[in-house]
Amino acid sequence: MTTLAWFHCFAGIAGDMALGSLVDAGADVAEVRALLDRLPMSGWSMEVTPVMRGGIGATKVEVVVAETPVVRTYAHIIGLIDEARLPERVSNRTHATFAALAEAEGHLHRRPAAQVHFHEVGGVDAIIDVVGTCAALEVLGVDQVRSSPVAQGTGMVRSAHGMLPVPAPAVVELLRGAPTYGRDIPYELTTPTGAALLAATASGWGPMPPMRVSAAGFGAGSRDLEGLPNLVQVVLGEAMADEPFRPEPGQPVTLLEVNVDDATGETLAHAVATLLGAGAHDAWITPILMKKGRPAHKVSALSDPALADQVARVLMDETGSLGVRGETIQRWPAARVEDQVEVAGVPVRVKVGAGRVKVEHDDAARAARRTGLPLREVVSRAEEAWRRRISEGPDGEAG
Repeated sequence: MTTLAWFHCFAGIAGDMALGSLVDAGADVAEVRALLDRLPMSGWSMEVTPVMRGGIGATKVEVVVAETPVVRTYAHIIGLIDEARLPERVSNRTHATFAALAEAEGHLHRRPAAQVHFHEVGGVDAIIDVVGTCAALEVLGVDQVRSSPVAQGTGMVRSAHGMLPVPAPAVVELLRGAPTYGRDIPYELTTPTGAALLAATASGWGPMPPMRVSAAGFGAGSRDLEGLPNLVQVVLGEAMADEPFRPEPGQPVTLLEVNVDDATGETLAHAVATLLGAGAHDAWITPILMKKGRPAHKVSALSDPALADQVARVLMDETGSLGVRGETIQRWPAARVEDQVEVAGVPVRVKVGAGRVKVEHDDAARAARRTGLPLREVVSRAEEAWRRRISEGPDGEAG
């Protein structure tokens, strides 16, 4: 059996609303609190109260914090999560949520994700909202998360960086590729925390999937909205066997291809490198047989639709092809961040996703040549350097 949780974001979503909806749907508050108590943080409490929004009964979760606002780095927060020794799925979902936030903030502020300083989303209340939501999903035994299109408000919102437009830039970045729409309501309906939870955990978007419904709940926002219940709904159920779960739609991408039978291996390798330099998400070569049994190669590139013309031109120029074919497909990229560590004094880039660290091969090969170490030893040391940095924090102190 596959247990699904479908979030209906008709009035947007925030971290406390997501947690409230799962508690309203039956997540045991004591079990959620027990997992939250593993976090090495003090000075907070969680109040759970029944409320009404637009005539609908719901649950309001409020985290009461004694501390003054503290600016935490991504590394500090990951250190807190790792120290808590949460169940695997809770840890993975929480890691992925903060990785998505770090990647979005890093993109907006033009800095590596690992160096991002969280302001609002680094407070104790936001951490409790994220970890509490992931804990509640685990308490309910949720295997897969899906979401409706996500509603957005309008106007401006105050942040640590000053006034920002609604939807906030981080929300727009986090929901890139996801279905979303605006409502003429002068408030922030979807917060960065809510958007990050969906970006990290939702494996599909659209209407409620075929399921045998077992429970449902509503999580309440803080204010009453005119003409719209300020709620997020969650529906839980078992995926129907005759209608298997399908993660759709995903991020649209353009697949471009050419067949060539008169190019050398050096030319093809250069073409792949140039395609990646032109902005392609990925590029690769496949051996094929053309008419009359001629051996040839298919050169493929995966591109953002906005860069398709540019990548197609490079593909034709570098291969000498007289044309290019293409189609629009979808992909479902996992949240990940990029950072840099050192191995024997040589910088090596790493990509970090939920529960996984992957070392950039070219950097590892360069470090192996410079140091004389075996390639696999460089990879092992780079992975260990990343884990050590996360556990110790950016200042070398244990988090």
